[in-house]
Amino acid sequence: MITTALAFAAAARSLVGTPFLLHGRSRTTGLDCVGVVLEALRLIGRPAHVPADYGLRNRDFGPFLHHFQKAGFELCADPPCVGDLIMVRPGPAQAHLLVAMPQNSFVHAHAGLGKVVETPAPLAWDEWQRWRLQDL
Repeated sequence: MITTALAFAAAARSLVGTPFLLHGRSRTTGLDCVGVVLEALRLIGRPAHVPADYGLRNRDFGPFLHHFQKAGFELCADPPCVGDLIMVRPGPAQAHLLVAMPQNSFVHAHAGLGKVVETPAPLAWDEWQRWRLQDL
């Protein structure tokens, strides 16, 4: 049986190669890290909405994360699993989202490379929080 988390990870992986676009929400024109999560959720039939004016710098992330909780993600302290949503801190007052993949890798929108990529572990950044997508 394929779990929702495995389907989410497969959907995120299908976005590898998509162009990077800040606040992007389309696999045609581009995605940012939030866009990767939203598009992967849409692909598995669990759409979520995040207002276009979000930011992942110098903010309280609680209201932002509420949108992912509504889509079925729950804060998780268990060992990492495929399909987990990982928030890292790549710099002071900055956050970035990645999706955990099999074979210890992560899919995310990489601004420097200009596209969605799959990056092997270990991550260059410390994990700040992690959520697990729940089966409904």
